[in-house]
Amino acid sequence: MSRRLPTIAAIAAISLTAVGCTTTDALNGISDPMAGFTTVSMRSEAVTGSRPVWIQSSEEARAVTEQVKSLVRKKTIGPDIAVQVALLNNKGLQAAYAEVGLSSADVWQETLLVNPRMSIGATGIGGFTRTVETAIVSNILALATRERRVAIADARFRQAQLRAAEETLRLAADTRRAWIKAVAAWETVSYLNRAQAAADAASELAKKLGETGAFTKAGQAREHVFYAELSGQTAKARMAARMAKEELTRLMGLWGSDIDYQVPNALPNLPKGAKAKRAIEAEALKNRVDLDVAKLELEALARSYGLTEATRYVTDLELLSGVEVEQEKEDDGTTRTSAAGNVDLEFVIPIFDTGKARMRKAELAYMQAANLLAEKAVNIRSEARSAYDGYRSTYDIARHYRNNVVPLRTKIEEESLLTYNGMITNTFELLADTRAKIDSIMLSLDAKREFWLADVNLATAIHGGGGASSGGGEPVAAAADEGAGEH
Repeated sequence: MSRRLPTIAAIAAISLTAVGCTTTDALNGISDPMAGFTTVSMRSEAVTGSRPVWIQSSEEARAVTEQVKSLVRKKTIGPDIAVQVALLNNKGLQAAYAEVGLSSADVWQETLLVNPRMSIGATGIGGFTRTVETAIVSNILALATRERRVAIADARFRQAQLRAAEETLRLAADTRRAWIKAVAAWETVSYLNRAQAAADAASELAKKLGETGAFTKAGQAREHVFYAELSGQTAKARMAARMAKEELTRLMGLWGSDIDYQVPNALPNLPKGAKAKRAIEAEALKNRVDLDVAKLELEALARSYGLTEATRYVTDLELLSGVEVEQEKEDDGTTRTSAAGNVDLEFVIPIFDTGKARMRKAELAYMQAANLLAEKAVNIRSEARSAYDGYRSTYDIARHYRNNVVPLRTKIEEESLLTYNGMITNTFELLADTRAKIDSIMLSLDAKREFWLADVNLATAIHGGGGASSGGGEPVAAAADEGAGEH
């Protein structure tokens, strides 16, 4: 055993020197746990206005928790604050960021050389070791294709970064939509509360008039049922508002005492004019994150195709180097030791599998990705046009309700009230006009909500991600300055 150890160590040193080794400096920062997150942060912040955080330690987690608490302690939460809290506190987003780290580790793994395999054998007679064989096997093919494999892993790494940015943008857009829906729901509740108060007063008046005989029972019943129906409608609206706020709470990742935040009672007014988008298709093709992901998919498959072509005939090529040490005992009692080196090459003979099937599969995968990329480009152009049409149409509809329908209904109700007081109009006609006004205002509120949602969808169509944009940032943020409801 004392004779074999130096020999084995020498062989191992010679073999490792032959295949080389990769130092940490050559990894170009891939081993950094935060590798690639700068791209995610910059791409996301440019669209959402908020910087995401990838939590790596308990200290960072505590700091983020304190920051979230300071943000939700405010009386009202605007859309920008809601997005900021979601990007800091949503655990699903943190899980998505882990994919960046996993992909970074894959690149790191590909930059490392394949570990050589060592084998040791000994034969002897009568308890005396006669022959010691040592061998180190290195995968030559893995070394020859290392650069290609690293390039493929790097393309996948950049893809993972963009997918993480896409998830960030999707969460930001979903949070902003949830904020709009919650505020719109509470605005509906606020209006119905006011309408219900007026209906309650009318119901009480009808009751008193009925007691004096100045009001018919049918008239009293109409006033009472109007108030009862409004009460049911208000209760339904309040339930919908609570559900909408709960959805916003989930997206922001809040629980415990942090859920006691408030949102404004009304969405901001419509902007003075709609946005003009003359080159929206080109803007979408330039900025869509999912299109960039598809381009990287095509690049990775192209590189993979080259790797398949390079290894079409030989899928495993190994170099075996070793030393055989033989000991013989002479007649005079002395021991003679001799050593001989050997180098063997092992590879698979491509008799049955010539690699044609793998080449065909690689070609089809590449053509599939190319066609999907072309389809995505066509769809993105269409989505951009549709999003802008929806944005402009909802703006025109909301403005029409604001400028024409609601003022006319208000005027009709005012005139009906005057004629009712003059005993010209009966109770039924007055109630019909009041109901029509309430319905028109409810439609107006819905139209305003649809416009702000379309504003988010427009930015989504430009930046991508299936809900990947902040949208309507500054105008919607103005709502945070309005009065908050007690909810």
